[in-house]
Amino acid sequence: MKPLLLAPALLAFAVAAQAAPTTYDIEPTHTYPSFEADHMGLSNWRGKLNKSAGTIVYDKATGAGSVDVKMDLASIDFGLDAMNAWATGEKFFNVEKNPSATFKGRFDGAKGGVPTQVVGELTLNGKTWPLTLTVNQLKCVPHPMLKRELCGADASGSFNRGEFGLDAGKDYGFKMDVNLRIQVEAIAKE
Repeated sequence: MKPLLLAPALLAFAVAAQAAPTTYDIEPTHTYPSFEADHMGLSNWRGKLNKSAGTIVYDKATGAGSVDVKMDLASIDFGLDAMNAWATGEKFFNVEKNPSATFKGRFDGAKGGVPTQVVGELTLNGKTWPLTLTVNQLKCVPHPMLKRELCGADASGSFNRGEFGLDAGKDYGFKMDVNLRIQVEAIAKE
């Protein structure tokens, strides 16, 4: 009779253990925030940030969690050295004064344990504005070599760079909207 009474308690414990959030370290060699910005209405400049770090907390049972990412602005890569030098210089990012950008947010709109968006704030050029990213894909699998869980996601959103005081080219007709596409992979902490 006692084993029958113990079974519901063990089941409740197992469910609670599975529902615990997991903390993941962002894998910098598989994470590249990329962007697309207007060039006088003629074309779009595309680039990426080659260095980023941070953590993601994710509860797969509920879809709840958070994101905290720091991006190294000196690692900007347009595929053109002259453009990289200009963007990191005094007239744009001024990386000596503002070396990084951060995004902090929380998961929202979960469907089946998978969030549909990350609602947060982007800090760039010493200014902070709200930014919501759409989660286009999120999947977790066992890492074949590390034997820990590996999660990957693709998210997208946009912001107005003028709100951050980055309005170079505005007088020449450059649009201020910047489209983001972020691929991220993160490994569960040991």
